[in-house]
Amino acid sequence: MKQPRLHPEILTVLSNYSNRTELEDFLLDLLTPNEIVEIGNRWELIKLLVDGVPQRDIAKQLGISLGKISRGARELKYGHDGFKKALQFILTQSKTNPA
Repeated sequence: MKQPRLHPEILTVLSNYSNRTELEDFLLDLLTPNEIVEIGNRWELIKLLVDGVPQRDIAKQLGISLGKISRGARELKYGHDGFKKALQFILTQSKTNPA
């Protein structure tokens, strides 16, 4: 199956937001409440996988299927390195701007 591509205009819009509130407003308009939850869960499961948390523990903690967790693990290992780059960005930000 051919890998779907993201809509180029959406990528342009997302990459040009410098105001966090405006970006949040756009995403709240674009995504359904379920999609927002799914994206949050996917991000959390990736962080837990990187931290070495067993998949079954992640499933219990987040209330998601092992299939979704396996997909996340596969993307971490064989994906486009997007998760790794995003996690590195977050780590760098937390070091330069501690809470």
